[in-house]
Amino acid sequence: MEITSMQYIDLAALGNFSAYIGTSIVALLIFKYLVVLITPYNEWKLIKEQKNTAAAIALGGSVIGYAIAINGVLRNAVNFYDFITWAVVALITQIIMITIVRFVFMPKFVARIENDETGAAVIAAAMYIAVGLLNAGCMTY
Repeated sequence: MEITSMQYIDLAALGNFSAYIGTSIVALLIFKYLVVLITPYNEWKLIKEQKNTAAAIALGGSVIGYAIAINGVLRNAVNFYDFITWAVVALITQIIMITIVRFVFMPKFVARIENDETGAAVIAAAMYIAVGLLNAGCMTY
C-alpha cells in the first residue's frame, strides 16, 4: 500500500506548531498584561464595571496591533529562537508606540478614555493597529 502526501501526518510539524502557537499566546498575554500595567487608569474596572466602550476599543486595538506584529515575526523567523527574539522586539516597539500615542499625540488621552470618548479610542486603536502593521512589515530580512 502506497502512502500519499494526503495520508502522511508530519508529527514534527505538529510539535513546531504547538511550540509557536503556545509561545505566541504567551507573548500576547504578556503584552496585554504590560499594556494594562502601564495604563494610568484601571482598564479592567472601566471595561468590566463601568462598561466603558472607549477603554475596550483602545485595549482591543493595542492587542490586535501586537498580534499583527507577531504574525509578521512568525512569517519571517528562521527558527524558534529567532521568533522569540523578534517577538520581544515587536513587544518593545508596540509598547513604545502606545506610550508615544498616549502622551505625545493625544496628551489628554487618559481623561478622554475615562470619559468614554469613543472617538479618541478609535483613533488610538487605529494608530496601534497601524503600528502593528508597520512593525510586521519591518520584520523581514
